[in-house]
Amino acid sequence: MDPLELFKQLSDTTRLRCLALMTTEGELCVCELTHALDLSQPKISRHLAQLRESGVVQSRRAGHWVHYRIHDELPEWAALVIQGMQAATERQEPYRSDLQVLKDMPNRPGATCCA
Repeated sequence: MDPLELFKQLSDTTRLRCLALMTTEGELCVCELTHALDLSQPKISRHLAQLRESGVVQSRRAGHWVHYRIHDELPEWAALVIQGMQAATERQEPYRSDLQVLKDMPNRPGATCCA
């Protein structure tokens, strides 16, 4: 992974918010991210596709839904950057509110997904 590409991905607020949630919560369904960030599914999906294409996240399809998580094979230096970003933002807005909205999500996906 090229450092410039990682920092380009981290330079967008929506992608940064998605990564912060995935770093804290692990694998998340697109519907969880749209709920937590209060953004449209197409917008979230577009940003997740960019993260996937750059190798920052990986996806898993489960029926109609797609789940995303930080890529298992992310280089150690890149994982440390993302962990540092999460630590720096976890008590700031909108990141703190994103996590609370996600935790308060009714019918949060388990065996089945929402949306």
